[in-house]
Amino acid sequence: MDPVWRKSSRSQGSTDNCVEIAPVEDMIAIRDSKDRQGPKLIFTKPEWDAFVEAIKAGEFDYMA
Repeated sequence: MDPVWRKSSRSQGSTDNCVEIAPVEDMIAIRDSKDRQGPKLIFTKPEWDAFVEAIKAGEFDYMA
């Protein structure tokens, strides 16, 4: 079965300037919505959870 990709609910309009995520077995895949056939990043569930928590904690705010 092909992964079911979804954009963030914070993506606005019909822009393709975002990332999409999809569960793949027990992992999380991420791709660039502008290059859907391009490379994907694959995270384990614990890695994904740590990444999401880091975002919530503001650990990447310096990059904005």
